[in-house]
Amino acid sequence: MTHSDPDTLATVSLPFIEDWLLALQTCCNGDQMSAILQRCGLAPLVKPETVKHMGAQRVTLDQIVQLYQVAAVETGDEMTGLWDRTVRPRALQHLLTTVRAAGTLPAALYRFSTFWNLILDDYQVDLKSENTDIILKIVPRGSPEIQRFGHMLMLKLAHGLLSWLAGYEVPVKAVQFAFDRPEFAQDYGVVFPAAVTFSQGCSAISFDAQQLGAPQPRTAAELAEFLDRAPRDWIFTGFREHRLSLQIREFLYQSNWENCRLSDAAAMLNVTPRTLMRRLDAEGASFQSIKDALRRDIAIRDLRAGQKSIEEISQDLGFSSAANFHRAFRRWTGGTTSSYRALDT
Repeated sequence: MTHSDPDTLATVSLPFIEDWLLALQTCCNGDQMSAILQRCGLAPLVKPETVKHMGAQRVTLDQIVQLYQVAAVETGDEMTGLWDRTVRPRALQHLLTTVRAAGTLPAALYRFSTFWNLILDDYQVDLKSENTDIILKIVPRGSPEIQRFGHMLMLKLAHGLLSWLAGYEVPVKAVQFAFDRPEFAQDYGVVFPAAVTFSQGCSAISFDAQQLGAPQPRTAAELAEFLDRAPRDWIFTGFREHRLSLQIREFLYQSNWENCRLSDAAAMLNVTPRTLMRRLDAEGASFQSIKDALRRDIAIRDLRAGQKSIEEISQDLGFSSAANFHRAFRRWTGGTTSSYRALDT
């Protein structure tokens, strides 16, 4: 079976972007919102009047990138309604120009924080040093409403910019959020290469200063490319390395996954099957759930591409009949195959 690149194959749950869509509704009229959803292929899954009642449907990483790129232009806000103040066009270009001139990665983080403190009204971005840790915090001014997607985007932007400057994915020591643990908490493992905790005093990301190397020279052309691809290169830096479950997903992706067993994955990781099961259980995952998630995302990719029949897709995924595939797909996503088939029409 031929797969596309795993970065574009992966999906997150639709509620992961719920408050982002709600924020967009505050800076768009109904026609604009409908047009944005249509251009991103989300119209069959998201109706403006039902944003607060979204189910278990899946959104691809490509769609998140498309949604950001379209919404940033349509709203004239490079943070797409997620903060109280509009972040005007070209602000991110100035941010990259500022951090690109830093002599060290900690200095780049300092420039990052001072930039946003000139822009934001509802939050202050603080940079603290504790022993060898450097901690970037999003501290509220007053009692603003917490935008979960906005907090994720800001912390990940800091990590993505550091990784761009370093030329590799910079290790993250810890990530915490000020909001309660959501039902889609596992989706953060696709974004952050570290454990994520919730219900903390403020949202923050921390780095070990001893693991921060020197920044690499970045040309104006490389800066322009980063902006053109935004937010792909700052949100999705190297997710396959983040969690054990994602490492196994990558192993399955590159293997004859249909016949791959738990013992094969354990051998790849040089651990016993029992140890692997225990470690997966600690992540709230199982070998079968990882395999099913991969099958689900392959199905979504092929449905969106529109080049295979339902029968061909079901056979590729190892189902004995199209009816069994339809039932499994509804169980995986809460939606029908036809709703995903319509995404690119």
